[in-house]
Amino acid sequence: MKNRFLVERALPRDGSERRRAARRRAARTVTVNLAESPLGWLRARGLVSRRQYEAGEALRADWERAQLAPAVTMRWDAAAPDKAARSAPEPAPPTVRQVAARRRFDSALKAVGAGLTDLLWRVVCAGEGMRDAERALAWPPRTGRVVLAIALDRLADHYRIR
Repeated sequence: MKNRFLVERALPRDGSERRRAARRRAARTVTVNLAESPLGWLRARGLVSRRQYEAGEALRADWERAQLAPAVTMRWDAAAPDKAARSAPEPAPPTVRQVAARRRFDSALKAVGAGLTDLLWRVVCAGEGMRDAERALAWPPRTGRVVLAIALDRLADHYRIR
């Protein structure tokens, strides 16, 4: 094994070294829309019909209105007076809209049927890419698109989207 010496050197203040390095290597730029959902990506490429896209967006809207996503924030407004009284705050009671959205979400998943809801939830609600969802479910590559199309068709029938 060779001994390697680490040499410290000052970075140029004007950034000329970085510009020279950037010119030497061929750079490829890619534009990514971070706000685009996986379902929107499929729709933009013609892999999902308008009807299927609208059904998926309706499901995602119910998911968000019901506030079913895990909460990742902390309440800073009320500090506990002493160590003995420290505990998690009581969850806020769900509103009527939340309860109605939860019922719509549950009935939509029930209408889609077992076996199809896993992929549907992962892609539409959780925002996972198709490749990641297939890998998480241990499915062969490129099988998820067919299953997602069937699930979205059933979902569109449930939401009565024409």
